[in-house]
Amino acid sequence: MGLIIGVVFLGVFAVMALLMIASGTEASQQAKQVNATLDSVLATDIAEKHDSLIDIRKIELLSGIPWLNRRLLKFEVAPRLHNLLHQAGLSWTAGGLLSGCGVCFAIPALLVNIRFHSVPLSLLVGLLLFPAPFIWVIVKRNKRFDLFQQGLPEALDLMVGGLRAGHSLIAAMGLVARECPDPVGSEFKTCFEEQNYGLELKTALHNMIIRIPLQELRIVSTAIMIQKESGGNLAEVLDKTAHVIRERFRLKRQVGVHTAQGRLTGWILTLLPVGLGVVLYISNPKTMSVLWTNPLGIKLLCASIVMLAIGGLIMRSIVNVDV
Repeated sequence: MGLIIGVVFLGVFAVMALLMIASGTEASQQAKQVNATLDSVLATDIAEKHDSLIDIRKIELLSGIPWLNRRLLKFEVAPRLHNLLHQAGLSWTAGGLLSGCGVCFAIPALLVNIRFHSVPLSLLVGLLLFPAPFIWVIVKRNKRFDLFQQGLPEALDLMVGGLRAGHSLIAAMGLVARECPDPVGSEFKTCFEEQNYGLELKTALHNMIIRIPLQELRIVSTAIMIQKESGGNLAEVLDKTAHVIRERFRLKRQVGVHTAQGRLTGWILTLLPVGLGVVLYISNPKTMSVLWTNPLGIKLLCASIVMLAIGGLIMRSIVNVDV
């Protein structure tokens, strides 16, 4: 059984490798066609050529494999994955993320099946490791959002200084784009460039909120739009907004300190059974092997894993306090 699964896995791997090689050749040909089209557009003023240039710029690459890219463009989940990867600051594609999830499912399931000869256990392990790349993207996204929250008050202070020095709001945003580090600088740079390309301020701020869906940024956008419609001292409004964001961030840290014990307890209660099982298997492998060699043991093992996951999620929801 293990030999058959191994042969199937090698066959699938060989087919995927051939497809990737073929897609690389096709992608290089497409790149040459795109370069030729751009050269022709820059060399002439024909309207049809300018339309084709606009179409080329609107294409989003969701996968390096052309046929997979065409399939992903038909599903609504692919743009969401693309936006999620952009929010995490990763250069992956949606197809690469899905392929990584498939690899994290297939390889561990195959190894577990070869070692323990248990299809239910191998499927359970594969399903548990299937979302590993997605979880990694979420972790990177949260870290990037935390950096943005920490740098936003300083960016607002820089804008306030520019406004009080006589600069316009757009010029102050350009100052933030040049002086602030990533991710604050890069996001404000995108918003600043959208303004230069002719988008309205409201649309550019809305696009930045889509890229960084944080409550603090919504507060800043609302303050700017209210001042734009009703008038007033924008420097004073942004100064008070920066103070509110700092106080909100301080409150979040205080809540994190008070819930640290509960979060640590949740991690201990979740990881303790796993660590204890590993120690017992090292000390007495024959006794612990009943869990994956006996049908009743496999059912108990699956039930315990599901209950551990549910318990961890419940404890996380208890200590997760919205501010």
